[in-house]
Amino acid sequence: MKKWFSMLIVLIAVSTLVACGSDTTSGNGDEVVVKIGVTGTDGEVWPILKEKAKAEGIEIELVEFSDYTLPNQALANGDIDLNSFQHIAFLSQFNEENDLDLVPIGATMIAPMGLYSEKLEDVSEIKEGDKIAIPDDPSNQARALKLLESAGLITLADDFGLFGDPSKIVDNPKNLEILPIVAQQTPRVLPDVAASVINNGVAGQAGFDPVEDPIYLEDANDPNALPYVNIFAARSADQDNETFQKIVELYHEEDVVKAIEADTNGGSIVVDIEKAELLEQFKGL
Repeated sequence: MKKWFSMLIVLIAVSTLVACGSDTTSGNGDEVVVKIGVTGTDGEVWPILKEKAKAEGIEIELVEFSDYTLPNQALANGDIDLNSFQHIAFLSQFNEENDLDLVPIGATMIAPMGLYSEKLEDVSEIKEGDKIAIPDDPSNQARALKLLESAGLITLADDFGLFGDPSKIVDNPKNLEILPIVAQQTPRVLPDVAASVINNGVAGQAGFDPVEDPIYLEDANDPNALPYVNIFAARSADQDNETFQKIVELYHEEDVVKAIEADTNGGSIVVDIEKAELLEQFKGL
């Protein structure tokens, strides 16, 4: 009798632990809670997506970060389930530098990068010795330098690749001073430079129209822009998670797409790429 009673106590304890564990992944009833790390929650996109997910039994909980390095660390540590703030190239470089195993599980949009100025109306007005600010993280720095090259301001080495830096500039006819700085600071330095290369999302947060305000804009239809497609990222072990894939599917429904177009004034273009193709492109970087 005592042995049976002891076994019963053990079973109750195990059941209690299992119940407590399930609370970390599900809400009331059968509703599943998914924590998504983001760097901005303004606009209508997330409220619409949250409502659509709720109808599918998924509660999206947004966790906002102020620094680009934090959402990936939080994802790797298990503090969040997904993040949505970065493009493929950024994730690839972050994995390599931090020995992480995060993967893209769905494309979101491509947000063309632009060159902005408070002093100039056209790229042709940039003169000898002018200062140009660019983001300093490896993937966005390289992207910004490619933008300056396409604008005819500099020439890059043939082996520049996805993560080249200013040392790979082989021709700088106007002797421009290239100033790498933290991406979020690129709008704030505009009074002190001739022009600044600003990420689309950062520009929007700073009050710019990402279509009308740049004096030069990246071509989103260029095949070379694929590494800069933004994504939902997850831990590698979760790449086939059906709940996460449902969120990706909902993101591409018409009302969400229209909300993105409205929120970004047409500055961001929603991209739908099969997960297998996305992973193949990612592994090829």
